[in-house]
Amino acid sequence: MRILIVEDDFTSRMFMRKFLSKYGECDVAVDGIEAIDAYISSLNEGHPYNLICLDIMMPRLDGISALKSIRELEKKKSITIAKRVKIIITTSMKENEIDMSVFDSEFETVAYKPIKADKFADVMKNLGLIE
Repeated sequence: MRILIVEDDFTSRMFMRKFLSKYGECDVAVDGIEAIDAYISSLNEGHPYNLICLDIMMPRLDGISALKSIRELEKKKSITIAKRVKIIITTSMKENEIDMSVFDSEFETVAYKPIKADKFADVMKNLGLIE
């Protein structure tokens, strides 16, 4: 499995990388612009990401804008919903602080920080990413 971790906080990024590296190859991006660039590169290489862990609040380009751009790229490349990358939104915001309507149901689920490794693994199982 190929995973992209998009996180501006160094500690969170390192935790996610250490935890997720046992499930596959992990790349990291520190903002939405790097995330989009990495996703485009993965498509061009013919080895797209299976999972993107996408923080909402980041500098330069936030997670909401990156999510919308990634889904637009998939539409332009005629990638079906069944074949598109799974995206898990990660955030330190509380559930009642997030306006989910801005996401347009373009993600699979939300993981609230601090991330709990066992619960995150259960989410990946439910998405069919791991056994």
